[in-house]
Amino acid sequence: MKYSTVNLAFICAFALFIACGKEIKSVVAETAIDPLDNYFKGEVRPDNVKPCFNGAYYRKVVSSKDYWLGIGGKVTLPTMTFDPLRVNPAKPGQYLDNPSIYLGGNMGGQETDIGLTWEVIKDANGNVTADRRAFRPFLRRTGLGAQVATYENAPAMDMYYWYPGEEISISLQLLTDKKLKFIVEGAGKRFEKDFDADGYSLNGLGEFKRVNAIDQVANEGKPAQSTKTKVENAQWSETYLFRSYRSSVTKVPLHSGRLTDMRCPASSYFAITASVEEMKKGAEKVNINGNGY
Repeated sequence: MKYSTVNLAFICAFALFIACGKEIKSVVAETAIDPLDNYFKGEVRPDNVKPCFNGAYYRKVVSSKDYWLGIGGKVTLPTMTFDPLRVNPAKPGQYLDNPSIYLGGNMGGQETDIGLTWEVIKDANGNVTADRRAFRPFLRRTGLGAQVATYENAPAMDMYYWYPGEEISISLQLLTDKKLKFIVEGAGKRFEKDFDADGYSLNGLGEFKRVNAIDQVANEGKPAQSTKTKVENAQWSETYLFRSYRSSVTKVPLHSGRLTDMRCPASSYFAITASVEEMKKGAEKVNINGNGY
């Protein structure tokens, strides 16, 4: 079939228009979606399920293994009702169940757990109490190579005690290779600590988590022990991940599509509530009952 010069020019122009139109549509589709509230290009999706680790009752949300730089959020601390039959025989003023709320991650094969746990304090006379009375910051890491495992608490001082019903902001951010910054503040108090972790690097792949738990004394790795202890009314108003974006570090909502939902040892011990809008920003109310719901 023969085409005139005019027809050929028209056909070429039309083809170019179609090609350009497709390109423009592609660019618009790419930029119209905010990656902060959706997904970054190439972002790794989280696992559908992860295995539970025995030893406690805990609600954990954990990110995918990707180029994250930390995690943070805002939470109202829970109220507790302890099982009177589970008194610690070695420390009669305390129980074998202990609430905690913490962040952490795993990078380079090194695990960290960093947050608040229900702890003893020093009273007005400077004496260490027999019973646990306040949430105090703690920092833990597993060993890696020449770096030994460690566990430490914030000093036993009024400025580092938090109580049920108080709202706190809490974050764990990778600042440089091998160094994390932990900050918790709220109710007029603040604790800040740089923490060495050799497995963590700015260009490394890692996952980060937040956890609400009923920990159990000397029970790590064993089946969770039956208890009537309840830790309830913990309200997360937001949870976010840190990520490098457009040459700066920004906060990225840990929405429901960015996390693996874990309720261990079984979902029957948890009452988790969140609206659709809350799920978009990593918000939820967490109730844990060792006797089940």
